[in-house]
Amino acid sequence: MTHAGTPIEDLLRELAPQVLGVLARRSGDFDAAEDAVQEALLSAATHWPGEGVPANPRGWLLQTAGRKLLDQVRSAAARRQREIMAATRDVAGPAYAVDDTLTVLFLCCHPALTPGSAIALTLRAVGGLSTAEIAGAFLVPEATMAQRISRAKQKIKGLPLPPADGPERLRSVRHVLYLIFNEGYAATAGTGLVRADLTGEAIRLTRMLDRLVPGDGETAGLLALMLLTDARRDARTNADGELVPLTEQDRDRWDRARIAEGTAVLDAAIGRGAVGEYQLQAAIAALHDRSPSVRDTDWPQILALYGLLERMTGNPVVTLNRAVAAAMVHGPAEGLRLVDGLDERFAESHRLDAVRAHLHELAGDPDAAERHYRAAAARTASVPEQRYLTRRAATLHARRTR
Repeated sequence: MTHAGTPIEDLLRELAPQVLGVLARRSGDFDAAEDAVQEALLSAATHWPGEGVPANPRGWLLQTAGRKLLDQVRSAAARRQREIMAATRDVAGPAYAVDDTLTVLFLCCHPALTPGSAIALTLRAVGGLSTAEIAGAFLVPEATMAQRISRAKQKIKGLPLPPADGPERLRSVRHVLYLIFNEGYAATAGTGLVRADLTGEAIRLTRMLDRLVPGDGETAGLLALMLLTDARRDARTNADGELVPLTEQDRDRWDRARIAEGTAVLDAAIGRGAVGEYQLQAAIAALHDRSPSVRDTDWPQILALYGLLERMTGNPVVTLNRAVAAAMVHGPAEGLRLVDGLDERFAESHRLDAVRAHLHELAGDPDAAERHYRAAAARTASVPEQRYLTRRAATLHARRTR
């Protein structure tokens, strides 16, 4: 059963944040509104397949959720009945859809929340994922994730609902979506390298945000970055699920349709005001994706873009990437020079050791390379990365002891 060519599940995922935005704005209680919307979604998923999708599905959900919310309020606090009654009004007109969805996104990504809490709440309230699904994606018990989401909702309870504008709030939303995508594309822990459910959800939500804030170049840049990066997903592992670095990937396995879409989105975004960090990252990804081989990659241009990005963000991860590009242009000694002094910034991460290992290997110093590969393997919680780094170290060791 579909509605205007859209599967019921997809329709409910699209409408849920809109309805939640209305109820939360009218009632002032995000937690109670979210519970009411979940009940309404369950009711729709139960009745619509057999009875058909109503002519005004958003209004149906809003009315049903409003009644659920009103029932909650009557049993918990009768004094709030008059305010909550307003939530049952039919405000299903299209003029409200954009503001309400964006309001929920802004609230879920409130600066008062930690990134982890904002991610969980966004996936729950806007993405429509169950608590169990989110817990599985982040490899924590369902009870732990339920507590995290509950604490996040309690923390934002009573905070004013944000307006559907403002660059600071928009920046927070983009950052949370970026973190969701990164966790899916390169999982920080567990046995899998990629979690396609998270990358797919990040792309879906960023597409939605791009529609909600048309003309925002950085949101379009973020979407382009995700598309251009995700295009390489299938080539990042071999048949055994082992990690394959960019320099060794079979580029015939890259998704050319996704690259074309990402490039088109980026080209359109570049002309929208000042260039931002996501547009720069997307431009770097596009240079990689357009190159037929590592040797034919425009490394000088990539190095220049990383230089701009480093000055813009001051992010040490960018410095690591710039060092790799510098090694490709000026030699590994220059790359090693650029990463000097970063140890404190990566005290809890394996990234610096991994980059140093790669640069020492390029420089023809297998002893140092093996040492850093093993150090990096000991620090990462990602099983595929551990295997790759350990394998690199073992290969270098075998060559030296022949």
